[in-house]
Amino acid sequence: MTDQSTRQGLSMRKLATAVVAAGLFFGGMGVAVAESWKSVPRTAATGVALESGAYKWEDPGKNHGAFHLRGRLADRDITDGNNVLLEVRVAGYSWNTFKGVQNRTVPVDALVYDGAARYTTTAQFRVCRDRGAIRPNNCSATKGYKRAIP
Repeated sequence: MTDQSTRQGLSMRKLATAVVAAGLFFGGMGVAVAESWKSVPRTAATGVALESGAYKWEDPGKNHGAFHLRGRLADRDITDGNNVLLEVRVAGYSWNTFKGVQNRTVPVDALVYDGAARYTTTAQFRVCRDRGAIRPNNCSATKGYKRAIP
């Protein structure tokens, strides 16, 4: 082989390596986008709202494959004397309660998962006004989400 053909072979290998690396990089970006945050429509009931809500499904090896929900939990009726809360459940388990603060809007960041599974496949959530032990809470409609399994 001549010196020129050797150089040409090396440059072709470098080009092929660069193309493969770019493909892996952009392919990885597609996977990351698939598990990015998705917006939740404003969820509200009398006196309570979840604003700027978003959710994502965690990867099976990260945070127990949890349903991850975040947003701003707002007390919308400061005269009623009631607290507010966010309730989240997965896979038919009981509700997990994340309490807000009376007369304020607070950030919430909830991770809820099925401890018996590698990742969670279904989740539901609602926001409620905590009216005490005697009167029932009033809650928003329950919103349900399913993980898209490829």
